[in-house]
Amino acid sequence: MGCVGSVNDDMRPNLLALGWNQTFEDAAQKIDSSLLIGRVSRLDRGWSTIKMSASPTEIGNLRVRNIGADVAVGDWVAFAENLERIDHVLPRCSALIRRASSDAVRAEQHAVAANIDTVFIVHAATNESNQRRVERELVLAFDSGATPVLVLTKNDLQDAPQHIAELREVARVCGIECHVVSGLTGEGLDALAKYGENHRSVAVLGASGVGKSTLVNRLVGNGAQQVGEVRDGDQRGRHTTVAADLVPMPNGGWLIDTPGLRALNLWTSGRGIERAFADIFKLAELCKFRDCKHEDEPNCAVRGAIAKGEISIERLESMKRLVAEELALEDEQKVRVRLSNRKGMRKIN
Repeated sequence: MGCVGSVNDDMRPNLLALGWNQTFEDAAQKIDSSLLIGRVSRLDRGWSTIKMSASPTEIGNLRVRNIGADVAVGDWVAFAENLERIDHVLPRCSALIRRASSDAVRAEQHAVAANIDTVFIVHAATNESNQRRVERELVLAFDSGATPVLVLTKNDLQDAPQHIAELREVARVCGIECHVVSGLTGEGLDALAKYGENHRSVAVLGASGVGKSTLVNRLVGNGAQQVGEVRDGDQRGRHTTVAADLVPMPNGGWLIDTPGLRALNLWTSGRGIERAFADIFKLAELCKFRDCKHEDEPNCAVRGAIAKGEISIERLESMKRLVAEELALEDEQKVRVRLSNRKGMRKIN
């Protein structure tokens, strides 16, 4: 999973430090060789900040217009020397995508980060565990093509080990790693830093106030992100990260810190829901009826597991809500296509 690919001597050595590999090299061979190639590190109202490298050890930034280009932080792009616009966006090997609009007709996707190998799903160990948000974030992460990793921060302040145990269990049934760390003391950060080795890219996903910015600053070794206080009442914080940034890690990796997103609406899912709820899908194979809805059908293995306390009814209901959300989005997309086709026919007529 992710963007890990082969590297050889025939590739562009000045791009290797930015995460370049054979997959991107093959794509670049199909475009105009006179174009410059770099990696998007930030987006600001029609402009892309692009990291370029004149040599394997020197990395600088350029600003290029991105009007009309569908770009995200982490994308590899090609452009002319005049910096007038982005001409090509190379195919992505992974992308963290959510729904950008709640309007049924205008529902559009928003790529939060592209070409990533790992997604850190960050939650605070001090907060009351929010398994439902973790499940939603896991769906997005699995569908991105990257490997999700659950990170529980503020371990130096945690006073409710049951919350940690509950979130560890979610990670276990999904087959992903879970790390309990402290951005203040540095506990557990060495294990997280290893995910950036060999110029790999890591996206950090989490709500405001969970310690994302503190974590990022410790991993990159400087005050790259502003850190804000959280409220005592609900431990929620202000949006101290207002835009996604691609920042270097000391070991050569790259880290994309995303803004704290209160709403995480799904885009069309691949197998994300199936992987985030692997335990329920495995049980469903044992149900008497193949189309079992896990409600009042006889010999329902899922309901049997709930009765035994092996899984919670809340987890089942969470899965059903996410499935319904995905189906509703698919219906909205069909409506959008029909409306687009009608407009096209009117223009022809």
